[in-house]
Amino acid sequence: GNAALCVRLGVHCWLGTIARISQFAEVSSPVVWLRPRGFEFGTNMGGALCCIQVDQSTVAIKERFGKFNDVLQPGCHCLPWFLGSQLAGHLSLRVQQLDVKCETKTKDNVFVNVVASVQYRALAEKASDAFYKLSNTKGQIQAYVFDVIRASVPKLDLDDAFEQKNDIAKAVEVELEKAMSAYGYEIVQTLIVDIEPDQHVKRAMNEINAAARLRVAANEKAEAEKIIQIKKAEGEAEAKYLAGLGIARQRQAIVDGLRDSVLGFSENVPGTTAKDVMDMVLVTQYFDTMKEIGAASKSSSVFIPHGPGAIRDVATQIREGLFHASSAH
Repeated sequence: GNAALCVRLGVHCWLGTIARISQFAEVSSPVVWLRPRGFEFGTNMGGALCCIQVDQSTVAIKERFGKFNDVLQPGCHCLPWFLGSQLAGHLSLRVQQLDVKCETKTKDNVFVNVVASVQYRALAEKASDAFYKLSNTKGQIQAYVFDVIRASVPKLDLDDAFEQKNDIAKAVEVELEKAMSAYGYEIVQTLIVDIEPDQHVKRAMNEINAAARLRVAANEKAEAEKIIQIKKAEGEAEAKYLAGLGIARQRQAIVDGLRDSVLGFSENVPGTTAKDVMDMVLVTQYFDTMKEIGAASKSSSVFIPHGPGAIRDVATQIREGLFHASSAH
């Protein structure tokens, strides 16, 4: 009796499988092959033997007569398709990445393109929710990213948006985690990888930065030139002071030498006066000067009176100049 019952049940399942031929069968030749959805008949006989393989980091969704039945873990599983079991599909448990580019504007009315990178994965313990509850996972994540970014960035100025990228990414991650956990997904990481303003804004920002740097460079250059001028003036003042000391010492030595010469000549030559000695010294200096002018190859032309009378006039003019200088002091 039990054997007959089993035979009747098997025939009933076989007839049920034939009735669902439009869903489970595929016509590839005049011969109709009956196979469950998700099976491929190749060189191996896995489909005919009702065996399937689930790869690592992947789970398979098993249905029975169109209703969710079980989540198949990685490995080899028996799927008796003639009893109504079928493979609905596979679900990857690997971390996936979705790059979302969102256009918005900042508080100071600058339009920017914010690029967010969302890393997510399906949870093995919630594989059925991840498989059945969402038809477009990437579209759902993109919608939440748009919502958070367009709510956060308009509250910030452009400079603050660049500085607070981590805060924006954290807000996106919190909102996504709260929303996607109900669908069996985990948000691993959310990054704001780029904030790109309009080209005209970028050019203006670069020009502002360049102008500020040029202003600093001009100030530094002016300070350097100021220091150079001050040091140069100090050097010239010191040089003139030292030159004045040298000229004063030179003149003092000349005067001392002339005085000694006049006194020695007056003592050694009786009857001569200091005036006679001075005249003789002036005449000597006059001829020495003429000699120096004539010896220089690039000297300018100098016109001076020449002759005994001219020498006397020169001596008189020098003497009078000395007397006037003495009286002025």
